[in-house]
Amino acid sequence: MGCDTGVKQRPEQNAAQAAKPQQTPKEKKMSSSMVLKKMPEFTMDAYDAKSGHYTSVKSEDYAGKWTVVCFYPADFTFVCPTEIAAMNAKYDEFQELGVEILAVSTDTKFSHKRFVETEPILKGLKLTIGADTTRVVSEAFGVLIEEEGLALRGRFLFNPDGVCVAQEVQAPMVGRNVNEFLRQVRAWQHATKTGEVCPAGWVPGKKTLPVNTDVEKMTGRVGDYITIEEIMS
Repeated sequence: MGCDTGVKQRPEQNAAQAAKPQQTPKEKKMSSSMVLKKMPEFTMDAYDAKSGHYTSVKSEDYAGKWTVVCFYPADFTFVCPTEIAAMNAKYDEFQELGVEILAVSTDTKFSHKRFVETEPILKGLKLTIGADTTRVVSEAFGVLIEEEGLALRGRFLFNPDGVCVAQEVQAPMVGRNVNEFLRQVRAWQHATKTGEVCPAGWVPGKKTLPVNTDVEKMTGRVGDYITIEEIMS
């Protein structure tokens, strides 16, 4: 697939399908990528930190919206609260971009509430945290560490059509960079709106590649449009 083509949905798998037992014994593997697939269908309990109340969330709540679904291994750990706090620190910027945020772990909603109330770095949290206690949602997104019953650090960006356009999945020991993720969100929104494509490290105000109008002239001649100095500046 060339970078001059639009986002096309890949075959989808909902949470119910992911939960079905295998008919024949075989090694179970985590999905390699959610990119270009539809958001798996789900419903789960949650804790709304902004209101301080329990709630429930479902995939259809995010229909027609840019949405981030951000998995983390567990409450009352070490790297996890720093990531949640970092996302929360940029909450208003996400909202200005029209982006909804859902954090998820396999802990209960009761654990989420206690976690938010006792961890100092989470003071003033505005996020909703899903309680994937059955682990079905983590499995559907391909981030479940089955033998531990925990999720990897998986972060997924869905466009308003419900298609995943970006993901980042890491092992538990290293946290993710919310500033880089915000850059990706802005780039994806710009590319979606204009039909242009964004080179490495693109931020608003920098050059894009207008493949929607000059694709034939640009083929094999990208260096005529942008230099490595411009990309790295």
